[in-house]
Amino acid sequence: MTSHVTDFDQWIRSDFMQFNTQLEELYFAQSDRANVEGIGVSLKRQLHDEGRKHIRALLREGNTDQGFDRGFDLLGNVGFYMAACARHGLTMHLNESSSPLQEASALAMQLGASLGVTPRFATSHVGTHNRAVNGRYKSFTSLPDDYIFTDYNARGIFAYKRAADALLRILPLGISHPVACDLLVVARDALRDVVHYNATLFEKLDTERFFYCVRPYFKPHRVGNHVYRGANAGDFAGINVIDLLLGLCQADHAYYAQLLVDKFLYMMPEDQQLLRDCMRRRSLLNELLEYAGDSAQETWFQTNLAMFLEVCDAHGEAAAQHHDQLVEKFIVGPAQGLEQHYQENLTASGPPLPVLLRALEKLRDLRTAVARDDLPTRYEDLQRLRACLV
Repeated sequence: MTSHVTDFDQWIRSDFMQFNTQLEELYFAQSDRANVEGIGVSLKRQLHDEGRKHIRALLREGNTDQGFDRGFDLLGNVGFYMAACARHGLTMHLNESSSPLQEASALAMQLGASLGVTPRFATSHVGTHNRAVNGRYKSFTSLPDDYIFTDYNARGIFAYKRAADALLRILPLGISHPVACDLLVVARDALRDVVHYNATLFEKLDTERFFYCVRPYFKPHRVGNHVYRGANAGDFAGINVIDLLLGLCQADHAYYAQLLVDKFLYMMPEDQQLLRDCMRRRSLLNELLEYAGDSAQETWFQTNLAMFLEVCDAHGEAAAQHHDQLVEKFIVGPAQGLEQHYQENLTASGPPLPVLLRALEKLRDLRTAVARDDLPTRYEDLQRLRACLV
């Protein structure tokens, strides 16, 4: 890395984090914890000016092409800075036609375009591709709940990736292969890990601290003229690979296809490629349905079907847990106490909270395969398979 890249990274890991932490403590001490206006003005100015100085040096240098990993890491640092400026009211995308952070926007767009990703920080910058130095990875603040949120989200993402990898390895073998059951066990156990990590988040994460001091950094902000939605914990291929290979969601359904299209550039390029490939694959559910007639009494069918259904149940449990517990506790509950003028910039994905909740409910119901007249869930197909179990 060049000295300017190193200096900026060190600043993100030190002064930048401390500016944010001090500001969060000031906000949290107020009766109106959502208010940032007129609070910590000198700290905000320091954060803005010091970050801009680093970015201007990087733009003057011009040599940011040092391989994907380093370029992606630098994009994350620029994204951290822009997200923090938005969080502290230094930029207001609802009232702007272009970002006032012109140098940061230019560098972010250059990096994003060359890397094939969105020009802002993404989930992978925080979780799966966030290099630790001496035991500490990059974070917006040094608040304990910031680390709790990141630690268990990262663990959940890697568990989803393990499940997806196991299911992908079944494809060249076929669902009737004896080893398919072993791989289904791996997928089931990984998804049970997701349930465990979700439960730990539910127990350990402080609702007020998360809602007021962590989540605001993940909201939409403008880069150049365009507003990019906030980073989402689901911005990786693994969870959708599971959806598609289990057959619970279908790439040719308009609602789910739109969800995939919207998230592609928020994922790592290798995840984009993996998901595109997976979208054309036949699901394991459909493969089992083809065997459900003449082969239903075969030992392999009974064994592999039973484990396949356990994988579906575990995936559905994690989805229901996310919507019914985590979203309810950490977003819906505290949002009810907000004054009206804070509501329009509430969600990380952009739309009003009721719209977001309806979308998340659809996704939950697809993954849990409940009976719905307005969604093509696999309820009847799974009931048919369950009836085949002896």
